Formats: sequence, C-alpha cells, structure tokens
Amino acid sequence: MQFTPRFELMNEYLYHPGRACSFICLAFVSLLSYLCPAAAQESVPSPGPPQKRAVWITGATLHLGNGGVLSPGLIGFSDGIIQYVGTGAEIRLDPTQADIIDASGAHVYPGFFAFNSILGLNEIDAVRATRDDAETGAINPHVRALIAYNTDSRVIPTVRNMGVLLQQIAPQGGLVSGRSSVVQMDAWNWEDAAVAADEGIYINWPSLRVYDAPWAPPAEEQMKSTQQTMERLTKLFDDARAYVSARKPVDVRKGGDAASAVDINLILESMRPVFSGQSRLYVRVDEARGMLSALNFFSTYGIKPILVGVAEADEVLGELKSRGVMLVLGRTQSLPNRAGDRVDARYRLPYLLDSTGIPFSFSLEGAWEQRVQVFQAGQAVGYGLPYEEAVRALTLDAARITGVNARYGSLEVGKSATLFVSRGDAFEVMGNRLTHAFVDGRRMSLGDKQKGLYRKFSDKYGVERPE
Repeated sequence: MQFTPRFELMNEYLYHPGRACSFICLAFVSLLSYLCPAAAQESVPSPGPPQKRAVWITGATLHLGNGGVLSPGLIGFSDGIIQYVGTGAEIRLDPTQADIIDASGAHVYPGFFAFNSILGLNEIDAVRATRDDAETGAINPHVRALIAYNTDSRVIPTVRNMGVLLQQIAPQGGLVSGRSSVVQMDAWNWEDAAVAADEGIYINWPSLRVYDAPWAPPAEEQMKSTQQTMERLTKLFDDARAYVSARKPVDVRKGGDAASAVDINLILESMRPVFSGQSRLYVRVDEARGMLSALNFFSTYGIKPILVGVAEADEVLGELKSRGVMLVLGRTQSLPNRAGDRVDARYRLPYLLDSTGIPFSFSLEGAWEQRVQVFQAGQAVGYGLPYEEAVRALTLDAARITGVNARYGSLEVGKSATLFVSRGDAFEVMGNRLTHAFVDGRRMSLGDKQKGLYRKFSDKYGVERPE
C-alpha cells in the first residue's frame, strides 16, 4: 500500500518506516516486565506520582542556574511549581503541612540538559533493531524523533541519576536529519515526556575542507561532491520559501478543507515552521569556515541558525559574537581539529566563549554518553570557566536555546520544580551522588540497572554498601 502525503499530514506524520523496531523493542520490554517484574522494576522505575504535599529543602547550597548561588539556602515548591527561593530567615516550617528535606552540606541544582542526544532512540549500538535514531534518505525534515522515543529504555535511569533530567532528542544522518524535541526524563510514554515537541530541525552542514590523505578521494571529487550537496540544500530552501509564500497552512483537524490537502508536499510543508520562526534550525558544523558559510547561507533566507559542534569556534569568536549566534558545543574532551593547536584547545573553548559573551551549552553525541557531559562542564571549570557559568550552560542557557526557559532552567519562583540534590559537587565524579530528584515536582526514583547489579554482587561478595 502506498501512503500519500495527505495521509501522512492528516495523521500528524505518525507513519514512520523506522518505527517497526520501536514496537518490537516495546514488545520485548513488556514481555521482560511480565516474566521478570522485579528485574524490570529495578531497571526502569515507574515515573513518580504527582506532587501532593509541599516540599521544602533546607540547608543546601542552591546553584540557581542564572549565575547566582545561595549558601545556605531554602527552596520550597508545591503543585510542581517553585514557590520560594531564599535564605529562609522569614520562613517557619511546619512538618505537619509539608515534607522537609534536610540537605545540609549538599548542593541543589536545576535539572541538567543533554543536547543533540539519541538517548531513548538507541538502546544497544550493536543491535540494529534497537536503533531508531536515523531515517533513510538525505532530506527528512518531516521525520519526528519524538514518536520514536522509548521511555522504557534501561539507559535513561543511569543518565538521569547524574542529574540530567531533560534532553533534546535529535535525529541523525543525512543532509536534513529531521525534527528534534525536548523531553523530560521521567515519563510513561513519549506523549507524557514531551516538553517542546518538534522545536527544531537538524541539518548536517557539508565539510568545505579538502583532505589530502591516502584515504581521501581526489580533490576535484571532494569539491564536486560539496558543490552538489550545496546545490541540493539551496534547492530545498528555495523551493520551501516559494512553497510557504504560495500556500497557506491547511489543518484538516481544525476544519480545513481536506480536498486542498491532497497535493500538499510533505517535505516542503515541514519546512514552514522554520520560515515562520516557530521552529529553530540547528546546523551541525565544526569548521570555522563552515560556520561562516552556514551563517551567510541562511541569512539570505532570514534565518539565524543555532550552530552545533563548533570545534573551531575560537577562530571566529568576533564574528559569532557580532551576529548574536547561540552555540551548542560538541565533545570538548577531545583532541584539537587543527595541526599546531594546543593539546588543550578544545578544553579551553567554553572559557573563551564565556569570556566573549557568547551563550552556549554542552552536548555529546550518543546515548549513554550523555552522563559524561556533566564532567565536561567540570573540566571546563578547571580550564577557566566560572563555576556558576558552567551550571548556567547546562541549565538556563540550554533552556533558552530550546525555548523552554519560561518553565525550566533555573531555580526561580514560578518555574517548574525540576531539580536535584547532590551530596557533593555534581561536576566531580565522586561528588555527583544524587539523594533526591524531582521532575515537575514529582519525586523521581533513583533506581537503575547499574545500582541493582551493584547491590546484587555486594551481597554475593559481602561488600559493605555506602549509604
């Protein structure tokens, strides 16, 4: 059976050729949960229930996410919303009316963000049936990462137990990879998880570098391939701009004329939010020359993209600052791109961006790897980035980049109570020990598969467990 563009549009793009593996994985997880309920519960805890009583956290150092810090501080929230942030000098707490958590000596942070993530889209790298992070073909602005998001992933609890409570899931591969979404990481299904559905479209910018190496094709072939890719991208945006100008959006769910939806071009229709400003455009690019090329290209369409990766941003700091570009850093714990650079060039990049006044966040490609980006921020502190600015990069600046900062990203009155308590410094491997975590005020379970295995074999070998 052939599905027409009209069918796909009317069903909110729910037809997705790569979703079969998601259903297989879901069936497998369901069977495992039936046969081994204890193991399944340990690996994927149930989401926390809605908040019923007010919660007060006392005595902790509050890292506000906006660059501020209170020590010691007091924070209180009810109905999932922060009601108070301060020193608590004027507050008298009644334990009969609220749950009081003594966090003396501990630290409280807003939930950290993971960017450009495939956590929940990829379970086991070596098993193709568990990977649903890339669609076939090169031009896929209509593909939605959100509907492939698997909240039952066993990897998710191990990452959120490092303080990563929100993430941007982003499709990979191709020239136009598809649509990203922001999700919170304590949910029953992808509908519950969605914080900002389809908030961006990801593009992989072609490399403009000509490689002179034994493995590389001749220079002429490389340049021809790059030119063809740019022509294809130009045609897409030219066609999309003309299409958006010529056609009004049609929504048959809200009384639109179904007949006029017959000849809708799904790919071009999916580009409409980028031109209207309702969707962000994320461009993966590492080379300095490529960054400027991408900014110049999209400026002709009135679009200011968010650059992702930006390994060579230190070469064009002034240009990036003058254009008001927001950045998402790729892996900073990495060797430099260019011969002759300092070995710690990538480590120092967050400090340089902050010193220049360029807003940025951190990211890592991969699924389970998202837990490591917390320590990337800690390493950046060791290379000059102020501590609270590192917190801001993982929280409020990330929320601003994705457009969810009205609800998330900082410990401020009126915002969502999405936060965690750590015994020590969350940026240190030995200090990052969560005792409590809340998503929209719901207390989240801190169990995961790794902790379950630790307890199991501690019993076997008689190892004393830490508190």
